[in-house]
Amino acid sequence: MDPLYLDNAATTPVNPAALNAAWPFLTNEFGNASSTHELGLHAATALAEARKRVASYLGARSADITFTSGGTEGNNLAITGLALANPRGRHIVSARTEHEAVLATLEFLERVHGFEVSWLAVDAMGHIDPANLDAALRDDTTLVTLMMANNEIGTTHPIAEFARRAHARGALFHTDAVQAVGWLPLNVRDLGVDALTLSGHKCGAPKGSGAVFVRSGLALEPLLHGGGQESDRRSGTENVAWAVALATALDLLADSAGEGPRVAALRDAFIDQVLTDIPVARVTGATGDRLASIASFTLAGVGGEAILLELERRGVTVSSGSACAAGRDEPSHVLVACGFADDEARTSVRFSLSHATTPEDLNRAAQALSEAVAAVSDLGH
Repeated sequence: MDPLYLDNAATTPVNPAALNAAWPFLTNEFGNASSTHELGLHAATALAEARKRVASYLGARSADITFTSGGTEGNNLAITGLALANPRGRHIVSARTEHEAVLATLEFLERVHGFEVSWLAVDAMGHIDPANLDAALRDDTTLVTLMMANNEIGTTHPIAEFARRAHARGALFHTDAVQAVGWLPLNVRDLGVDALTLSGHKCGAPKGSGAVFVRSGLALEPLLHGGGQESDRRSGTENVAWAVALATALDLLADSAGEGPRVAALRDAFIDQVLTDIPVARVTGATGDRLASIASFTLAGVGGEAILLELERRGVTVSSGSACAAGRDEPSHVLVACGFADDEARTSVRFSLSHATTPEDLNRAAQALSEAVAAVSDLGH
């Protein structure tokens, strides 16, 4: 039986069309986009076209797009760059359920630059009460950073509303949209955000590709200093191949934008089957405001890592949460923030679907999970 991959929130397979589009710029069209000879001009033209296509996907202007190496760099650049370059004050608002790339960036700003961070509480499903955001905003709040969709439990947030409330108090707003790409509308004008982060390997482009939208006219302190590429926002020789691959992957996602409701229906049926077949299973995250692609559970009294091994023996590849935290003997920081006890938070298992996932795939996954829970429970006794 062929392996079944349901860990798309960790990384997606590279779309062959994206790889094919990138290939010329790894071979014959290898020029440096900053060079003025013919090869360089070919590369510069391809880079400009890729930037235009990424901007179109986001409803932005080409000048708003900076290519990066992925979500971590994009979050670091947007948060640190905006916070340091727009010193209205040294106060930032965020939530403990953010990705590690955001949490670590905020810790850096606290430790090195003297910022203060106010952490918004979340409920058991990962929701943030907009009234709590209003209460946290101050006259010296420079930035609010809240993710569009949680990478572990799938809960989505009303980003347009959050951005409006932040702007009403004079603060800038950034969102980590890494998990949302391909599943939620990302038109930055409709969202009203000042900055937004994308990662290529979550949407069919290669690892090491990504982009960040930062609204034109905003000052941005760069992380990398050198030749002034990317309009002085990110120095370093541009990765033309990966920029082209990202643009191609986003074009393909735009063509499949209507797949979300179909996948969400499959996800809901899968959740119902798991909860019916496995009494110890508890779904995590929101019921309605959830990414179509994510179904996550805790399995009370059953070790999460042991379940992953049993699933892999049955040809099903999933994860216990964020790939960035894999291998640590620590409970999920997202579930802990949602009020789960440490022991239960350690039992989490996340299934993340793709646009190609079928009902047969999920029937097989549910059966494999039921068998895995039984096998681990038997070993525990």
